Amino acid sequence: MTRQIAVVAFAQSDHRRTTDELSEVEMLMPVLHEVLARTGLRTADIGFTCSGSSDYLAGRAFSFTMTLDGVGAWPPISESHVEMDGAFALYEAWSKLLTADADTALVYAYGKSSPGSLRDVLTRQLDPYYLAPLWPDSVALAALQAQALIDAGDTDESALAAIGARSRAAATANPHAQLRGPVPQGDHLVRPLRTGDCPPVGDGAAAVILAAGDRARQLCARPAWIRGLDHRIEPHSLGARDLTDSPSARLAAERAGAFERPVDTAELHAPFSSQEVVLRKALRLGEEVVVNPSGGALAANPVMAAGLIRIGEAAARIHRGACDRALAHATSGPCLQQNLVAVLEGDPR
Repeated sequence: MTRQIAVVAFAQSDHRRTTDELSEVEMLMPVLHEVLARTGLRTADIGFTCSGSSDYLAGRAFSFTMTLDGVGAWPPISESHVEMDGAFALYEAWSKLLTADADTALVYAYGKSSPGSLRDVLTRQLDPYYLAPLWPDSVALAALQAQALIDAGDTDESALAAIGARSRAAATANPHAQLRGPVPQGDHLVRPLRTGDCPPVGDGAAAVILAAGDRARQLCARPAWIRGLDHRIEPHSLGARDLTDSPSARLAAERAGAFERPVDTAELHAPFSSQEVVLRKALRLGEEVVVNPSGGALAANPVMAAGLIRIGEAAARIHRGACDRALAHATSGPCLQQNLVAVLEGDPR
């Protein structure tokens, strides 16, 4: 890469079980105002805007166009959208800045999961011919993966419970998290996964600002430089995959340069406790690495924004000097089907 791009600001909403009183635009507006205020930029100063969301959550086509009212799309702006988690919108914005067509980019994502049955909505990601007609929901498929890990001797139910407890204890210091502190592990939701092994259903939004080169240093005292960014995908058919491993996450990390030097922090988009087991192995994260100090997706999982939040949380730790080199991960699809890895670094102190 001949051009260095950095995350210079991050903001997120308070993640809540329901936001019936707010539209998507009303939920997003304070986040956009906050992230711009952190840099002193105005909408007119942004060279490119990219968003991530899902029409299936909103229940209407082209729902993302409503949020452009909140951004301010007049006079006309350079804008794009991905029907995926905002982390993948960040990938597009990063690519745009690498071409030098813009010096700054606004990336935002949002999701309201509360109006419908999220477990049913997510079945629409499945193969439409063989798997989707069976209607296996997202929790059932994650339980299938968890059982495969237990059968392989990679984990057990007590170890999974410890992951959930650690994540929600870490979220005590995160004022935006939906679940914080001691949360009962609860009964089996789909065996072997208990309630505490699964993410909360909730609504939320997030936004980051990217900037290139000297512009990044003007906007942020300690930019979080994106040293590498890559995403890969597993076969669509679950029967063609080893659910105890994630070759795509490993390859994305390798291409992003994650294995060149150790990282001190990792923000993993692991909505289920069993998925952290898979990712730790694939990404070669030892016990010395601080994993999900924000609480991760087990503490707050706004669909379509949770992956972008992982990048934003990792960048924010670099901004405030809490870490020097971080790995951020985002996923989409059943059982870690798609994986994106970003490696972020701060300037030497």
